[in-house]
Amino acid sequence: MLKNPYSNYSNNKIFTASKEELTLMLYEGALKFANQAIIALENKDMEKTNTLIVRVQDIIREFQITLNRSYPISEKLYNLYDYLYRRLIEGNMKKDKEILSEVRDFLRDFRDLWKEAMVLAKNQNKEPLSKEPIAKA
Repeated sequence: MLKNPYSNYSNNKIFTASKEELTLMLYEGALKFANQAIIALENKDMEKTNTLIVRVQDIIREFQITLNRSYPISEKLYNLYDYLYRRLIEGNMKKDKEILSEVRDFLRDFRDLWKEAMVLAKNQNKEPLSKEPIAKA
């Protein structure tokens, strides 16, 4: 039986990713599921809407569980995640597109900030370029 090459690629990507890249993948996944939930809601597929919202909730719970709470900002992030989680429950119960869109927009902002932080961290870890003139051979 042949394995799906995309599945192999995805698994390798996950197993070789840094913690930062895994976090980014989780944000991307949460956004994908939130977008799909909104589409399912528009198509009046309530079962699929529920399943996708629960997937977003699971990712948000993962963010809460793995949050390093030794930093002052951690408590604020935890509370934001908790807010999003509660809004997802409310949006799921009411089947409210506006609530789901609000959560999706927050997730998009978090993802974008995380990407920015990754770039800044990467640039800080680089050695500064030497300001010495290049010696002639």
